[in-house]
Amino acid sequence: MRKTKMMLLGVLLATASAAWAAPAPTPATGIQQYELKEFTADFTQFKIGDKAPAMYLTPEYNIKQWQQRNLPAPDAGTRWTYMGGNYVQISDADGTISKIYDGEIFYHR
Repeated sequence: MRKTKMMLLGVLLATASAAWAAPAPTPATGIQQYELKEFTADFTQFKIGDKAPAMYLTPEYNIKQWQQRNLPAPDAGTRWTYMGGNYVQISDADGTISKIYDGEIFYHR
């Protein structure tokens, strides 16, 4: 019984000290809450810095009305496309992914 109490006390102290060790992250606000670092599309995992498949470089996938989707203006030399339910900013030259937003940004108000 004493051994069980000591183990329970040790676990309690460990979790209490861990809670004090790191401050809680502040929740993202505005469109930052929709930013992603990676996503899955076409059965493939993509992340910032990867190259989008060639079909997403075609005009059919170019999003011209990005304001209506609550997206920021594309950076110079880039465009917005839609991959796997996410809005992805890719370079015009080679399709390198530079920004990713969850598709839910469309409903942001």
